[in-house]
Amino acid sequence: MQITAYTLKQAWHEVVAGSDLLDDAMLPPTGTSREQYEQRVVEPGGGLFLVLDDDGTVRGHIGPYREVFATQDLDQVLYFAAEDAVRKLAERTAMSSGCGPDGELVVRQAELLDRIDPIWGSRFRNGGMAGAQPSRPCGRDPLEGLAWIAESWREQDPYTHLAFFRGDNISAERIALLYGADPAQIAGGTTLADLRGTDAGTRDFWDIVGETCCFGQAGSWAFLMYHEAPGFGPAPEALAQLGVTETVRLTATSAKAIYTFDYMRDGRRIDDDWGVLELIWYERGCAPYFRGGQLDFLNQAVRRAELDHPELISEFELYFHALEEVFDLRLPQHEIQEGTVRAAQWARSDD
Repeated sequence: MQITAYTLKQAWHEVVAGSDLLDDAMLPPTGTSREQYEQRVVEPGGGLFLVLDDDGTVRGHIGPYREVFATQDLDQVLYFAAEDAVRKLAERTAMSSGCGPDGELVVRQAELLDRIDPIWGSRFRNGGMAGAQPSRPCGRDPLEGLAWIAESWREQDPYTHLAFFRGDNISAERIALLYGADPAQIAGGTTLADLRGTDAGTRDFWDIVGETCCFGQAGSWAFLMYHEAPGFGPAPEALAQLGVTETVRLTATSAKAIYTFDYMRDGRRIDDDWGVLELIWYERGCAPYFRGGQLDFLNQAVRRAELDHPELISEFELYFHALEEVFDLRLPQHEIQEGTVRAAQWARSDD
């Protein structure tokens, strides 16, 4: 059956009739184009808006330019509408009790969806589309691998760029050299602590940190941390020649509060044609990426992190933990904090 505005309203009314939580007014506003978003959505800068195409496809929008799902499955549309409704209910309940949004918000959303339909509650807990394989509980310290650095990185400490590289027989040293690290310091085994003692104390390390990088191996990935790379870094083709098949890049733009995630595999950016993926799009209880899209596996990992670790108040820590779970990303905390991590200054170009 093709979805129309009428069939959608009728189907929602049937859901409402079987629920003690929902009413007809909770169905998100609908339209025939995304340009109608600001005219139909009451909440500024938020709220789900449903665009109904002539062929029966329903597209969910958060904001006029961010499409979060597209489906011709009526049950999926009803589920997404209910998911949006219970999020608002959970937030209002938390605010009225004086608690405010916290780590239990996602649990409350799941419980509310259980009351409407246990299948929907299970789907919400899984974080993916219907039929996706459930993710396994974490069962360990969420801050031990990558997420320990999330909060300091938000303040651009120790570096604004965290780049990870994976492939057959890749070398962190060769990647650092390709980016422009000083070959003599690479060969000499220079550490971050060594760089902090350079220039005989005539300049503070923080005056030269923009001219340096740190690098190493952690698990199956090589990592490189820096502020600005000479010439904006190498081309993907040059990395591919070193055997790199996957890259994950996290960037923090100083003074602008812009934090981005970029994932490339086999020379292709994985982003569902969204362009730059900003981490600030992620809000607790909301899947950050296109539902059923190329990054739906990360939606699942984020939901797993939310449910497993309600004690993590920082959404950046939750997100970083999800990245660790999905990609097995790590950073050596002791080596970085103690300054024993390998490091180098950028090579000076000949004048």
